[in-house]
Amino acid sequence: MVIPGDRVAVALSGGKDSTALLLVLASLLPSWQDVKFIAITIDEGIAGYREATIEAAEQLTCLLGIEHHCISFPDLFGDSLDVILKGRETQACSICGILRRKALVVGACQVGATKLATGHNLDDEAQSVLMNVLRGDLPRLVRNSGADSSGKFIPRIKPLSRIPEKEIATYLMLKNAWNKLPECPYTRYALRREVRSMLSDFEYKHPGTMLNLMASKDKIEQSCTCTAISPLRSCRTCGDPSSGDLCQVCSLLHSQER
Repeated sequence: MVIPGDRVAVALSGGKDSTALLLVLASLLPSWQDVKFIAITIDEGIAGYREATIEAAEQLTCLLGIEHHCISFPDLFGDSLDVILKGRETQACSICGILRRKALVVGACQVGATKLATGHNLDDEAQSVLMNVLRGDLPRLVRNSGADSSGKFIPRIKPLSRIPEKEIATYLMLKNAWNKLPECPYTRYALRREVRSMLSDFEYKHPGTMLNLMASKDKIEQSCTCTAISPLRSCRTCGDPSSGDLCQVCSLLHSQER
């Protein structure tokens, strides 16, 4: 996932997964030639929540001696997430996800990154697979954000994507790096919360369920024909890669203006 000469932007929320990711990458850094890590933190502007996680991220990067950049929603999109979500709180996770992905790409571009590393763990990935199946969303199910993009976007890497959440928590406890942080107030609206509970129950009763889901996803991706996936185009407003005339970010911001 990391090769000599890479500048890797690490998405650092300050939470457990991104903290574990940065600790692991920092420990491996001496064994890589000419590789640099830069931490990117997104400040969505969620009152009573994001302040604590940003502080945790700043403390960690200071301890590890890693360059740290913070990108805010107001700077990029004109308003905080709290303001953007007024009247549509039930869509919080979808809207936040779209804008966060854009913010991370902007941050990665600003620091000249060749890769963007995120802390998604096995639980996260399995949940996403099941959610895409439940929605019948084949393109999203088989999308590979780490594939060669022909220069259209910065490839993503997910070093923790086959590691269960419980193992990451154990690692942090052993490293004395476990921080008790507040939970995002918008998670109560998320479909993912229900899927997470259901999958955790299945994993407890039938160990290996999440790995089997990922294996199924990989098989579907390998057998899926190119005709099933729309070719990437350019957004007519911002020029970013998009499956339609407008990318998700521009579509969202245009609907907010109306």
